[in-house]
Amino acid sequence: MNYSVLIAAALGYLLGALPFGWLVARANGVNIFEVGSKSPGATNVKRSVGKHAGNLVFLLDALKGAAAAYLPIILWSNGSDVLNLRLMAIVFAILGHSFSCFTRFKGGKGVATGAGGFFVLMPLMAALALLSWVILFYTTRYVSVASIGAAIVLPLAAYFSHRQTALILMCVASALFIIVRHRANIVRLVNGTENRWDAKKK
Repeated sequence: MNYSVLIAAALGYLLGALPFGWLVARANGVNIFEVGSKSPGATNVKRSVGKHAGNLVFLLDALKGAAAAYLPIILWSNGSDVLNLRLMAIVFAILGHSFSCFTRFKGGKGVATGAGGFFVLMPLMAALALLSWVILFYTTRYVSVASIGAAIVLPLAAYFSHRQTALILMCVASALFIIVRHRANIVRLVNGTENRWDAKKK
């Protein structure tokens, strides 16, 4: 049995499970699970706690994904399976962020954590996804639309740049997971009840 795969998955999950959104909000006297969308993600923290708190949470959540991408290199150097181990760690970091064992398996949608991991793994492709996020956000003012769009662009960019099959498949799996995590937002978008970002500004 290849225990390195299990170790990479476990460490990735524990990194992702670190509840920075909850901790930052709590430090500001807010229970993030009781306000706004009740998500500990950076968007809800920014809306419910403040701009600086939200930006800090985004940075910390992205660093979780980046750390998960780097960790297999530190533990297993550049072995033949290191790419698969890095992918495993990133995917489980996204799962850990979304279903944190430290917050009764509640969590965010995994966008920032996935972005951090894939920026380390394939910076150009991730930069294209980020560019699509910026364009979609500033044209629609919907964070959910921008996040879903970026999630779709990432595997497409990996495919058309002829990256490894395993990498493309993991990008597809991550994108599908993030889209599913946005299912409530999609329903609100269809019903015309999704909140635009500027609708929350004071």
